[in-house]
Amino acid sequence: MIRTSHRILALAGALAAVGAVAACGTDSAAPGGDAGPPKPGGTLRYGLSQAPTCSDPAQSGTNQTLYVSRQIVDSLTDQDPKTGELKPWLAQSWEVTPDAKVFTFKLADGVTFSDGTPLTADSVRNTFDSIVKLGSAKSPLGASYLTNYVGTTAVDRLTARVEFNKPNAQFLQASSTTQLGILADATTAKPAEQRCLGDNIGSGPFTYASYRQDASVTLAKRAGYQWGSAVFGHRGEAYLDKIEFTVVPESGVRTGSVASGQLDAISDALPQDAPQIEAAGGRVLSTANPGVPFGFQPNVTRGPLRDPAVRQALLPAIDRKQLVDTVLGPQFKPATSTLASSTPGYQDLSAQLAYEPAKARTILDQAGWVPGGDGIRVKNGERLSFSVLFSQVFAGNQAIIELVQQQLRQAGIELKLDLVSVAESTARQNAKDFDSTYYNTTRADGDILRTSFGLDGRNLNVRGRIPALDDALDGQLSTVDGGTRTGLVRTAQTQVLDAGLWIPTVELSQAIGVGAAAQDLRFEASARLQFFDAWLSRR
Repeated sequence: MIRTSHRILALAGALAAVGAVAACGTDSAAPGGDAGPPKPGGTLRYGLSQAPTCSDPAQSGTNQTLYVSRQIVDSLTDQDPKTGELKPWLAQSWEVTPDAKVFTFKLADGVTFSDGTPLTADSVRNTFDSIVKLGSAKSPLGASYLTNYVGTTAVDRLTARVEFNKPNAQFLQASSTTQLGILADATTAKPAEQRCLGDNIGSGPFTYASYRQDASVTLAKRAGYQWGSAVFGHRGEAYLDKIEFTVVPESGVRTGSVASGQLDAISDALPQDAPQIEAAGGRVLSTANPGVPFGFQPNVTRGPLRDPAVRQALLPAIDRKQLVDTVLGPQFKPATSTLASSTPGYQDLSAQLAYEPAKARTILDQAGWVPGGDGIRVKNGERLSFSVLFSQVFAGNQAIIELVQQQLRQAGIELKLDLVSVAESTARQNAKDFDSTYYNTTRADGDILRTSFGLDGRNLNVRGRIPALDDALDGQLSTVDGGTRTGLVRTAQTQVLDAGLWIPTVELSQAIGVGAAAQDLRFEASARLQFFDAWLSRR
């Protein structure tokens, strides 16, 4: 057995990440000005750019939802955002077998859920069993993290043994995610839809006080909270009494509200918003999201995207630098691989993603796609036209896709925009009812490639087996050697691009506008906000 305690050993570190998570963005922990020592109390008012989709941490997918649900649930471990190292949280220590099939967690004693029930090994089992029952349609990330799950055994009241029938080297890092956060039995016993209504019971530093779908959420401080992560900046209870989340879709309204003091912090601050926020004594915090960058995922069974040459032509037809410079701003980066550059195991594939419109046209010419009368290419009577399914989970999505639409037209490709709600996008993805779909997925581990492109997940490409890709995705689950795993993750990145299974555009960054009074808002390892250390300097 590999034994780890408060200090993670090298081998467990290799399981947690195939390299250190890059420190990125601004110092989100630094208070503005000379605010002095933290002061408890007060209500922080936060403006979300989009409505939360589901209050259940296991079913949370969008960043705006995770900003909320992360606060009510604790995980077995936590990942240091600066080093990638795993630290104790609900689990004080853990053991991992050399074949990465069995993970045994020793839980902290005295932890309770907000309904007063104690945290036990049974809680871990019931949480993981319920996620498997939710399945990939309801919990695509959580279910992926529990691939080949056999079950969890309560060795004793505070010892949980989690077993898989195949090696699952990514699971230790997955145990730090929101989706695998541990919930009370009163929540895990409910069906999926009832778990989205805002009464989820966790052991986290905040609880749901009210939840109005598509409108607002209020969180209240959990009295008596004493079991925070070793990554947190202080011990004991959270400083804030409450957090009020309201949905403010319009960027200008969000900016004006934080500048005027009506809100204390906002999501998706745009570059042009920074001067107004800073003039009012605030600042913009940013950090890069690890994981799969924004991009198009083609359904390889429909329309012109069946043709591998079309998918390959899309790569050099997109000017990613123009997307960043025109729509986003300096805190964002063009995508340079099928993983974001802050992800452990990232491989720079920028040469394959260079903007070369002449190359795109040549690929299409050689594949028999001939320009038609309106400039859009045709082959055997079929127009080179496809649609992209997307939702506004990120404020810049529509503007980015509209610019891509213009760029592709120069190569003779017609892109049609299909903007839908988050719920409809998820339903149609599950039904494989799309030509292509546009999104990103955040995770500080290279195994996110398996979640996004593996045959054992949602398989949104609707593809068959690709031996080199599938062997690499499976292989990185089976090795506890960091160097070997890094090599396999890099192979998988190249294979995804070579097969045209992902057309990357830009790397997502979180840009948070923070007013003068809000102090110590912090990003966790997956670039979501952590409010435990936040406090207000206003009286």
